[in-house]
Amino acid sequence: MNGSGELARTLIARGHGLIDVYRLWSYPVVLGRGRRLFQEGAVPAALHLVATTATGTGVVVTTYRPAGEVRSGSFVPGRR
Repeated sequence: MNGSGELARTLIARGHGLIDVYRLWSYPVVLGRGRRLFQEGAVPAALHLVATTATGTGVVVTTYRPAGEVRSGSFVPGRR
């Protein structure tokens, strides 16, 4: 099922693993403010990157699958 950020927030808030794939579309504009997809109080969860696609207009579509609990790591390339 495809849906809006509002639907995703509702399903995430339930905390029962109701979303099996996240497809996030990033548009190449800076507006200065907007709605958060993952709001205050969202259940923390790790995501695994499955695919990335860039359109001819610069929109980047990233596909993620849930990957269990959040594990802390490093931002240094090559380290975990």
